Amino acid sequence: MNTIVAIVGRPNVGKSTLFNRLAKSNSAIVDPTSGVTRDRHYSSSDWNGKNFTIIDTGGYVSGGDDKYESEIDKQVILALDECDKIIFVVDVNESNNSSDKEISKLLRKTDKPVIVAVNKADKNKLINDSLEFYNLGFDTLFAISAINGSGTGDLLDKLVEDINNKSDFISDDLPSFSVVGRPNAGKSSYINTLIGEERNIVKNEPGTTRDSIDTVYNKFDFNFKIIDTAGIRKKSKIDSDLEFYSVVRSIRSIENCDVCLLIMDATRGFDSQIKNIFWLAHRRNKGIIILVNKWDLVDKETNSSKIITEKIKKEIEPFVDVHIVFISCLTKQRIFKSLELSIDTYKTRSKKIKTSKLNNDLLPIIESTPPPSVKGKRIKIKYINQIPGHYPQFVFFANLPQYIKDPYKRFIENKMRSLYGFTSVPIKIYFRKK
Repeated sequence: MNTIVAIVGRPNVGKSTLFNRLAKSNSAIVDPTSGVTRDRHYSSSDWNGKNFTIIDTGGYVSGGDDKYESEIDKQVILALDECDKIIFVVDVNESNNSSDKEISKLLRKTDKPVIVAVNKADKNKLINDSLEFYNLGFDTLFAISAINGSGTGDLLDKLVEDINNKSDFISDDLPSFSVVGRPNAGKSSYINTLIGEERNIVKNEPGTTRDSIDTVYNKFDFNFKIIDTAGIRKKSKIDSDLEFYSVVRSIRSIENCDVCLLIMDATRGFDSQIKNIFWLAHRRNKGIIILVNKWDLVDKETNSSKIITEKIKKEIEPFVDVHIVFISCLTKQRIFKSLELSIDTYKTRSKKIKTSKLNNDLLPIIESTPPPSVKGKRIKIKYINQIPGHYPQFVFFANLPQYIKDPYKRFIENKMRSLYGFTSVPIKIYFRKK
């Protein structure tokens, strides 16, 4: 299972700044006003080849007067319950804060690994001052500056030292398909239609499915698990404890499945939240099928499948080689076609190509269309090999790999997709020194 790390602490200690640095983005709002983070932010991250998921929680204030604080506190506690590890952020300038002591009592009850990140320690004197925070009762402490990154490398080394990403290795377990999307898009209806029984509760109300539910299934002489997950709603709309809890579990199911069946509501379109789910699955190198549900409710004259397909592909550029299937759970339109494509995608994701075939197919193409020369130096790609793993990865050995630019990498990827049929499967291409 993928490791989930919760970042906790009282308001205004720099949790969101640290989250943004670990996530390599600016998705969490950073503001000097305390309590800005009221909703949860999620992101995948990695360090030294180890993958994990991070959650940025709102500032915990026990017994505060703010009307939002009780809801924030509940969701912090739920994040602690679901996570595997905790980063406890404190401010080096406030070593005797009562709220820090209250939080430390809460964290000690979890029996989960806690790393204390003493933030804003960007001077030698402050690094020495950080030692005072050992009085919170935790053995692992790092003085850091989230804003400039100092000390975060050592913290991450400790964080990932015992992480073993099982999803990076080929498993003998049944293939796993995860049905994901916004609440009320038709995920449970899709599974019920597939298996022909009311296996999962279906209601015209968002948030019915609270946990991920596995169903072992056989179709087209193929055994696999299909997982109905709680809908992943936009963070600002998560207003109940149970829904927040289920969102974390949904993210975990994406992290550890083989193929994601991303269901969108045809009447709502490919909105920003669906796009976020798509890229979460893509970053984790999952097979992806986009299912446009409730197709029976759409006016085909104003919104043809061609028009909607073009809109979706515009949103997911440059990874546009994806199966997009227009379905209706109500009329069973293309339900089994979507499953057949999902099985094909799983098999494609597991495809192994012989080294001799790779070189015989691709080296002539590269010879006729070589990478552009840089500073008068000719780049030569001499050998290609597939890297063992759970998804397609290839290494191209060249004399000057550092000069190969992204446009040429996309050219090679597109040629490989055309030659080997990698539709709906992210592939990784690396260029290394021969």
